[in-house]
Amino acid sequence: MHYVIVGNGVAGTTAALAIRKRHKPKHAKITLIGDESDYFFSRTALMYAYMDRLTRQDLEPFERKVYARQAIDLVRERVVDIDAASQTLALGSGKSLSYDKLLLATGAKPRMMPFQGVEKVKEGIVHFVSIQDLDECERLTWSTNQATVIGGGLIGVELAECFHHHKLDVTFLVREPYFWPMALGEEEGSLVSEHIRARGVDLRHDEQLEFMEADAQGRIASISTNQGNKLACQMLAVCIGVGADTAWLKQATSAPRIERGICVNRAFETSLANVYAAGDCAEIDMGSAGHRIETIWYSAKLHGELAAKSMMGDTITYEPPIFYNSSKFFEIEFTTVGEVINVPEGTHALYRKAPGKFITQRIAFDAQRVLGFNMLGSRWDHTVLMRWIAERRDIDYVREHLHEAQFDVEFGRAKLHQMEEKEVVS
Repeated sequence: MHYVIVGNGVAGTTAALAIRKRHKPKHAKITLIGDESDYFFSRTALMYAYMDRLTRQDLEPFERKVYARQAIDLVRERVVDIDAASQTLALGSGKSLSYDKLLLATGAKPRMMPFQGVEKVKEGIVHFVSIQDLDECERLTWSTNQATVIGGGLIGVELAECFHHHKLDVTFLVREPYFWPMALGEEEGSLVSEHIRARGVDLRHDEQLEFMEADAQGRIASISTNQGNKLACQMLAVCIGVGADTAWLKQATSAPRIERGICVNRAFETSLANVYAAGDCAEIDMGSAGHRIETIWYSAKLHGELAAKSMMGDTITYEPPIFYNSSKFFEIEFTTVGEVINVPEGTHALYRKAPGKFITQRIAFDAQRVLGFNMLGSRWDHTVLMRWIAERRDIDYVREHLHEAQFDVEFGRAKLHQMEEKEVVS
């Protein structure tokens, strides 16, 4: 049996290792195809390499010999076509490869808008989702004095912090009235904005790019905004989200069904026989619950594990786990678990803040149970918070036991009994 996996990111690599864990090389040949890097790396740690806190090799969770030791053939190529009738792939080099089972784990690509003037800019527009993006940012940094970031999510704030680390003058444009309303409440979002400004970043809300200009050599030179401001910049970071990497698939001899992503059922099967999809590129049909695209590292890892089992013949019915994520930006720890912002109207939340410190907690709940947590400024054990949601614990129980989810960090443990609090309704 020949298992071919397109994409050596977290979903693809996890799937390859899961197959090898069950099947020895004499029973299963595994080919992993990727054109981004020779090795699997943690995409969420790119900022630490850019800020010189980690080397490139430090980004790699596994030893570089892991593929050879696990008898996984890594092919540094790009797939350009699929023929489902003959079960073959065409590679960019002109070679072809046959498969018995195929997993598409092509990930996501940065979104780009048709901004006015973009056609004249040949250099200086950057993104931050790939090793090649890191290369480009590093190449341009040393000839840059002013940088602008557009997009108020995690990637945007990470790049703003990286630019600031390299002592560039940074302007951060966020079209919303406070920082990251998709994930944070107004109180926390406003505090984050104040914190970023205090670090020396020119963060501007309710302002967005309308027009860009290039210099005589084609490098970005300035942008103009909807507020009538013109900003000089030699690097423009466009961080307005990502979309499934499927453009090449739409032109394939045998294209799977594609909408926002590669359409799969809850067993990660596509519309093509023996072809599966997982990770950021997969759009999962959840029946009456609609379609889901989960562009997050933790979900992609789970997708890879389950897709591998499905390819090996196991009966799989995907159940989305309780959502969680964690990050750190401008020294702010952030842990989120469950649903906090996108909750039914009338949902209550307990908002708590430590006096004189940037430590906040938002706990969403209804009459029966706690729904989710947003914790800023201190460290939390997400597994405990997830368990309380799964156990349908009520807000009184959580308040009494909240200290059990705290990590002991020297000088960083929030004094929960001193928190100021109020109850709000969404």
